Amino acid sequence: MMSTRKPARTGAQHRTGAPVRRDSAEAGTFEETFFAVPAKGETDRLLHVARRTLDAGRRLRRDARSGARELTATERLIASLTASAVRIYEEILTLARLNKGRVYPSYEHLSGATGLGRATVARALTVLEAIGFIVRQRRFNRVANEGAGPRYEQTSNAYRPLLPEKVLSYLPRWLRPAPVPEDEIQRRLDHEEDTQLMLKSLSCRDLAETVVDGPLRKILAKLGAAIDNREREYQTDPEPLTDSYMIRLTKELA
Repeated sequence: MMSTRKPARTGAQHRTGAPVRRDSAEAGTFEETFFAVPAKGETDRLLHVARRTLDAGRRLRRDARSGARELTATERLIASLTASAVRIYEEILTLARLNKGRVYPSYEHLSGATGLGRATVARALTVLEAIGFIVRQRRFNRVANEGAGPRYEQTSNAYRPLLPEKVLSYLPRWLRPAPVPEDEIQRRLDHEEDTQLMLKSLSCRDLAETVVDGPLRKILAKLGAAIDNREREYQTDPEPLTDSYMIRLTKELA
């Protein structure tokens, strides 16, 4: 008898038959690096930016309707911002402030908190993501299963609010980030150069222990030590570390 498993929403059959959305990550495996605690006053500033962007979008729509000029692709995105989207953004910012940046509300929560319909919430999140006000990561959970192998179910998305660069030129000067001083830019470049020189000077073993964290570090350190020994034994002019297999591997896994 042929299986009648329901396909995933993406149109592809998940190996367990569970409808997990494309590009989903397992909840609890990435959040520590995804979320960021907002600085003091940052969420209020981002809300001001969103409201000013909404005003700019209204002006752009008026210009487009009057035929005064044709909007650029960026301006069309800004013109798509709605009051509903700003209200959703306000709720995300409130959660970020109260929960130290950990924001993962369900659509039902956002709908209940704002009084907007679920479809409106979905459209608003799409607009906010397209403009760059949020980064959104789909998530799934493992669930108990009596049969063979694990099973999964979709859970709420994770969100991180951001200041989109594409809206900066449409904001009043006081809302724009202060330009980075030239001496600070040079200091960062010098630091990056010093870091690269330091990494080039490390042995494969030391490089693995410096770049990689967690259980994988011990495995790669052993691999690096074996590569170091082989290079010492068989090469009179060792290959530069920046071109070696080890540094490429550690960069990919870091």
